[in-house]
Amino acid sequence: MRLTMLPIVTCGWILWAQGINFPTIDRLASGELLSGGDRDLLPQGVKLRRIHPDGIKLTKQFEGWVPTLYNDSAKYCTIGYGHLVKRAPCDGTERPMFARGLTEPQGSDLLIRDMATSQYAVMKSVTVSLTDGQFAALTDFTFNVGSQNFRTSKLLKLVNASEMDRIPWQFRRWVLAGGKPWPGLKRRRELEIAVFFTGLPKPRGLPQPGEDLSPIDMQKDD
Repeated sequence: MRLTMLPIVTCGWILWAQGINFPTIDRLASGELLSGGDRDLLPQGVKLRRIHPDGIKLTKQFEGWVPTLYNDSAKYCTIGYGHLVKRAPCDGTERPMFARGLTEPQGSDLLIRDMATSQYAVMKSVTVSLTDGQFAALTDFTFNVGSQNFRTSKLLKLVNASEMDRIPWQFRRWVLAGGKPWPGLKRRRELEIAVFFTGLPKPRGLPQPGEDLSPIDMQKDD
């Protein structure tokens, strides 16, 4: 069905007439985009490490592509690859570039910008050398759960301790959102593990006796 949108000029923006029905899609917003003041500020002139294409592909796959405005599971206005437009439902007053819808290249550019603080959080928090796959997997994980959760996670501690065989089990803990298992989080964690160990020996063995493997809610701190 075609929607006719009437432009209204106000405060320098073209705002679109209200009353449009925006779809709701059962998707989670990025924990990083929701974290607000907990995100690491990018220092001026900082050079971010490039994310391997497999990492970008992973993030795109799980954020999903929607070229037009929609409301996510929390009723937050969203577009593209999970770009958070505002912490409120879409109401027709969004900027024209969003109201018109995005091309895929525009959505990709927005995603790359949205992931910048996640890249920096990994660069800042990890104290050991990372392969391209490890950096890509940790950046996707951080974008999904948020920088604050990553900084305080047991996963980060094990990465910095190079305890490779224990790392997959910590990825696998982050499968809850809002107190319940969330579709897609388990698959996302397994693909992050696969990307993390690209070109490396597969991890061996079982968790250590008594190790805490209880599920963690990505919407709460570890």
